[in-house]
Amino acid sequence: MTLDRTVEPVMAARRAASFTKRSIKSSSKRQGLRLALSMVDLTTLEGKDSPEKVRSLCHKAIRPWEGALKEPVPSVAAVCVYPMLVPTACTALRGSTVKVAAVASGFPSGQFPLKVRLADCAAAVEAGADEIDMVISRGLFLAGQHDLIREEIRQIRRACGGAHLKIILETGELGGLDAVRRASDLAIEAACSAPGAPPPRDGHIFIKTSTGKVQPAATMPVTLVMLEAIRDHFDRTGLRIGMKPAGGIRTAKSALHYLVMVKETLGDALLSPTLFRFGASALANDLLRQIVRLERGTYMAADDFSEA
Repeated sequence: MTLDRTVEPVMAARRAASFTKRSIKSSSKRQGLRLALSMVDLTTLEGKDSPEKVRSLCHKAIRPWEGALKEPVPSVAAVCVYPMLVPTACTALRGSTVKVAAVASGFPSGQFPLKVRLADCAAAVEAGADEIDMVISRGLFLAGQHDLIREEIRQIRRACGGAHLKIILETGELGGLDAVRRASDLAIEAACSAPGAPPPRDGHIFIKTSTGKVQPAATMPVTLVMLEAIRDHFDRTGLRIGMKPAGGIRTAKSALHYLVMVKETLGDALLSPTLFRFGASALANDLLRQIVRLERGTYMAADDFSEA
């Protein structure tokens, strides 16, 4: 397939901005806020992460808020941790619907030998991870070494076995929307054609904007370009690839804008945690705050909601 599609940045920015101007009725807003919460991957990726912090985050993931509402708030989609803490997360989340995701393959730089990166992924899956968030080598991509990127994605997908794979492009380092589209097409094609890996199913493969360690992270124009790559792949193959914007999405208002963009670009089918995620832990509490406000009519203080 061709990887030389061009993107008009002015039109992409204008189209992305249009999604922020839609009028949303209160009933749709209530539904959208709960849906967005169910799509969040709660994440802790710090050097000081401990088993206690992960257990606390898992408790929040299962029951994001303990307060009484007419309808309980949903659990989030996943908890994302470093591979060393996967067993802790698996134990804490056992019996729940919340998935365990692990960042692997030399996160966040991708500047590790492929053998080490493959072992990292395989160890996380063996420890119980349901999902692997890998990161491509941006150095290879920027050097035009697309065949090497393709091969590393294929090998990592094979190492993941039955675990779902999210491919982080780190769009803030790619150098423009043309490069974002090129990297999106490359990642999708490579992951879907990995020899020895299970045949891809809907939602088994995601593309993801960012590690959250680089600025800019997720933006609406970047996400729109990636969604269009997903749409074009579906039109060609009938396979639905998932999408995960990550980093910088902090408000419920922004999350609703993203959901509008998904709906108008790919339809209702992608409006599910199995196909769309937010990598934005700070987002969860603002979603909760807005959910409570719509039901009770008053805002709660920010510290009424736990951080983990």
